Amino acid sequence: MFDAVRFDPSKRRGHVESYFLKINDPRGERALWVKATILARLFGAPVAESWVIAFERGKPPFARKSTVAFGEARFSRTAIDAELPTLALSSSRARGEHDGIAFDLALEDRSPELLLYPRRMYETPFPTTKLASPMPNLVARGEARVAGSAWKIDGWRGMLGHNWGPRHTFAYAWAHCNVWEEDVDLVFEGASGRVRVGPALLPLRTTVVVRSNGETHALNHVSEILRNEASMTFRRWRFSASGPTLSVRGEIFAETEDMAGLHYENPDGQMTYCLNSKLASARISLAPRGGLPFTVSSRAAALEIGTRDSSHGVRMLA
Repeated sequence: MFDAVRFDPSKRRGHVESYFLKINDPRGERALWVKATILARLFGAPVAESWVIAFERGKPPFARKSTVAFGEARFSRTAIDAELPTLALSSSRARGEHDGIAFDLALEDRSPELLLYPRRMYETPFPTTKLASPMPNLVARGEARVAGSAWKIDGWRGMLGHNWGPRHTFAYAWAHCNVWEEDVDLVFEGASGRVRVGPALLPLRTTVVVRSNGETHALNHVSEILRNEASMTFRRWRFSASGPTLSVRGEIFAETEDMAGLHYENPDGQMTYCLNSKLASARISLAPRGGLPFTVSSRAAALEIGTRDSSHGVRMLA
């Protein structure tokens, strides 16, 4: 249910939806982010967008975006399978070619999906924006060419996610990491968001999911979402969450030079600014019930901060 596209062009206006892929090299020096998006404005014809950003430490992010009419793209109603003129993205392969960047990757992930919300909440009106990770711990192999430089991608770790809703969350932080400096089998994903309901802006709510040694700890029951705590700035997300089997706290942050600013248009024409890094740093402490606490760190975390505030100070690239 989390693979197929949710947009129905015959029925829906006011809709945003994306499939997104990110992969990191084991040393935390390079990363690739790819996205196929549907934007159905409240007025006018829907469009499809393909995005790609190459991150390399010490260099400015290299970003490209292409927009076409929705009719020039194909999104499967049964699987992860999107095809645009400059991008093809499925559960087994990612191919793309934009001006100055091209890639061809084989993808594999045998692990179960990760869900940031309880399963029943994906069919309810709240939260309005749904987010799932059908492939949370994938391995990518292939090659990319970025501004004339050849990248060999041999076993890079990453994830493929899917989100959809009537608009982008008013303010949010999202993070994912599965490349650690320590030798651990651990996938972390979490998000915080502030939702506007009429004139009211609700408090920040946080959900976290951890998969450690094959065991999933979902800190996303309604009572946990109300209890979990977080704070966010334009560069940093701090959080703490707890559940019956695990407590976790930490921070994920990025330097300005490792961030790419992206224009995420909402169906009503208002703009969300996505401050995007795939070379973020993470420090996370975990305390499993009945087990020894431990701390992990990374320089290969994904961090996205969504804001309506244009004074964020990150260079807008697409």
